[in-house]
Amino acid sequence: MLVVLDLLGTFVFAMSGGFEAVRHRLDWLGVAVLAVLTGVGGGLVRDVLLGDLPPASLRDERYLVACLLGAAVAVAAAPRLARGWNRVMLADAAGLGLFAALGAAKGLAHGLGPLGVILAGSLTAVGGGVIRDVLVGKLPAVLHKDFYATAAILGCGVLLALHRLGATPAIQLVAAAATTSILRLVAMERRAQLPRAGLRDGGPSAD
Repeated sequence: MLVVLDLLGTFVFAMSGGFEAVRHRLDWLGVAVLAVLTGVGGGLVRDVLLGDLPPASLRDERYLVACLLGAAVAVAAAPRLARGWNRVMLADAAGLGLFAALGAAKGLAHGLGPLGVILAGSLTAVGGGVIRDVLVGKLPAVLHKDFYATAAILGCGVLLALHRLGATPAIQLVAAAATTSILRLVAMERRAQLPRAGLRDGGPSAD
């Protein structure tokens, strides 16, 4: 069941990457590349950092197939996706929670400390989106808008806390994924964001 959910999360992330490529009018190869890197990019980077080689998404080609299917859907149904973007973001929130939980659990399995576990989970959840934004020339959304990476960090914290309390791995995963997804959905509904950093003396800005 976890593998099926992981593949579904990969598909949704890849579809969002493919849709971003369509919005930027990339060719079909560009759509496929952006979809693949959005779908599995975070996990690829995580596995390389953990020394788990070849990365899981390359050992099991179903992940790449899921990404290519996401790219195909983005190309074929772009107008429909644009109209139903709220439903896509609902699925994206579920994928975010699942990826954060699975990434944190993998960090635990590799013996990382608390900060390493949170980094592994957060990187798995948001790494693909960061790669997507950089490739299309945008400041990554996780750095300046939306309660996205923060939700993943807090979800990973829940997994760590339950691990310390001796909860079963299944409870840890479900609670972490649910926490991340619910926080993301609430933030979307209320348009919540973290406070922005800024200069108080009217100094030069990034603009």
